[in-house]
Amino acid sequence: MTAREDWWYDEAAGPLVRPYAMVRGRTRPNAPHLHLVTQVRASSFTSDQTSLTVEHREIMALCARPLSVAEVAAYLDVPLIVVKVLLSDLIERGDVIVQNSSPHIPDRDLLQAVLDGVRGI
Repeated sequence: MTAREDWWYDEAAGPLVRPYAMVRGRTRPNAPHLHLVTQVRASSFTSDQTSLTVEHREIMALCARPLSVAEVAAYLDVPLIVVKVLLSDLIERGDVIVQNSSPHIPDRDLLQAVLDGVRGI
């Protein structure tokens, strides 16, 4: 590659694509119920994937088995908000199904008791 052609490529990091470019400048997902532990999986009935971006297709491939939103972000190595925006696109299309939209958060007193017990060990 010539210097003019490889401005977007870094030897150590590979191709450089800014996160806002992946989501076309959007900063909020259309599906606000996506949490770190929300389980998502690809639908068995997907729509035409020719209009999807590479990132959308990667998510579809990853979600062949249920994964949490945090796992998808880790596998793609992109910020969590980017994954939430991309997942919300796929949810709207019906390509991805949300399996657990409201995680159970334990009581604060219970968490404190566990923490105290661990500290006591």
